[in-house]
Amino acid sequence: MKKIEIIDTTLRDGEQAAGVAFNKKQKKHIAKSLDELGVDIIEVGIPAMGTKEIEAMYEINEMNLNAKLLTWNRMKIKDIDASIMTGCKNVHITVPASDIHIRKKLKKTYMEVIDEMKKVIDYAKSKGLEVSVGAEDASRADFDFLTYIYTQAQKEGATRIRYADTLGALDPFNAVDIVNQIKLNVNLPLDFHGHNDLGLATANAVGAIKGGADIISCSINGLGERAGNTPLEEIAVIMDYKDVFKTDINLDKLYEVSKLVEKYSGRKLHKEKPIVGEEVFSHESGIHVDGLLKDSTTYELFSPEKLGRKRKIVLGKHSGKKSIDYWIKENGHNIKSNDIKVIAKTIKSVKNRIEDTDTYYS
Repeated sequence: MKKIEIIDTTLRDGEQAAGVAFNKKQKKHIAKSLDELGVDIIEVGIPAMGTKEIEAMYEINEMNLNAKLLTWNRMKIKDIDASIMTGCKNVHITVPASDIHIRKKLKKTYMEVIDEMKKVIDYAKSKGLEVSVGAEDASRADFDFLTYIYTQAQKEGATRIRYADTLGALDPFNAVDIVNQIKLNVNLPLDFHGHNDLGLATANAVGAIKGGADIISCSINGLGERAGNTPLEEIAVIMDYKDVFKTDINLDKLYEVSKLVEKYSGRKLHKEKPIVGEEVFSHESGIHVDGLLKDSTTYELFSPEKLGRKRKIVLGKHSGKKSIDYWIKENGHNIKSNDIKVIAKTIKSVKNRIEDTDTYYS
């Protein structure tokens, strides 16, 4: 079974989400938690942002984590010099690939971009660094030029390439085909980095894996710029459930790390967010609860315990007698069967959700 490596970019792209800023202590805590989660590579940040960022990355590097640490850099020698100051041995160099980024943002020619890329790769290699090269806005780039970036990067000594769907413009069908075509032209591990502007980040990542991607770049809770990135928790659980590919992610730690990032980022999660939302293992419907009590797989794709979660039965207007009986017993109460009928009628008339902490009887 092929292993899919996981790059977590919570500390880099995640922190680029508008209004998010982790302090050094939080960054170290997140890095340690990601390491315990089983992440293969942690993208720790952008050294070129300044001394404080470099200091935080240096201290994370000194923690001697099992995960490799990766810094993010532009095609600039000074960025590589800043990365060297962190002590990290793996650098990622991003290369604008689309016409709009090359001609309008950088105001350069295609070959000027290639020449600059080569110089920076050569410089990084001369300093003993492992180099990853990523094509920015790859999904809007000319395919021939995109593959040229990758083949030239490989010739200069890059050991990994990244396909960055910077604006989330890709779709799953194209993701399969494009990644497959790149892999036919470039014999290097391919990292797929997706954004969620069209709500397709996870689907595109799965498509990329089917197309031959070896690594998925993602973030906890999908934290990232604009609509966010591919959520790590979704990819990890999909890989486990489908049982065709594998990751080294410890699924029972996902919820804990999700809550940590939610707290530090200040970004409250939607209650129905897949995998980590507060209500994804909550049930109210009498028909569903009846089925769950007979066999949990009737209405749960996987057990909440596998993800370090617990099932919750909620009482409300859709509850049946079995739901109410189960809820009462689980909360340490004994009620006669006739009373359950009365309670059921009362609940349906109230039509409000009843939490475990609420008491409607004595």
